Amino acid sequence: MSPPSPRPTDLTHQRLIRAALELFSSRGYHDTTTAQIAKKAGVAEGTIYRHFPSKQQLLNELYRAALRWAAKTVEDAAAATPRDRLTLVAQALVEGAVRDPAVVKLGLIERHDAVLDEESRRTAREFRMGLERVIAQGKAEGAVRAGAVDVWAGIWLAVVSYALERIVAKDWKPGDAAVGLVIEGAWNAIGA
Repeated sequence: MSPPSPRPTDLTHQRLIRAALELFSSRGYHDTTTAQIAKKAGVAEGTIYRHFPSKQQLLNELYRAALRWAAKTVEDAAAATPRDRLTLVAQALVEGAVRDPAVVKLGLIERHDAVLDEESRRTAREFRMGLERVIAQGKAEGAVRAGAVDVWAGIWLAVVSYALERIVAKDWKPGDAAVGLVIEGAWNAIGA
């Protein structure tokens, strides 16, 4: 027995999401209009509002999906040491930047604080808390420097984000030596 075919409204929803993701990541949230999203998705502009109450809600849905994916990279990174776990997370984020640069750009590189709703902020905190748990484990084992875990998580993520930016911009490829240096540098910035 084959799975049921997606309903046309589900397909429209997915087309709107993909169009918005591409436009938000290439033009920016504020410079993207609902008319542009509708045109790229091949629907009437009013169709957007049958799926999303606003352009802001559409951005929030995309942002949450990106941060849930990032949080999953932390959960899925099974390794013996916090250093190895963070290396696996960084590599997964790099692979994601190659596979779907728009998702990484929207969720991890660009700032959208002014338009994020509470659910999106909570999703971002969950991602950061996952990183903080790994770093706290490293701190408890003496592998991470003394200091506030949230600060070390921010520093680690900022360093890794540099590689993500360069990959999204197509300046670097995952196998480039610079990517490895950044991942190593992210650990060196927080390691004891």
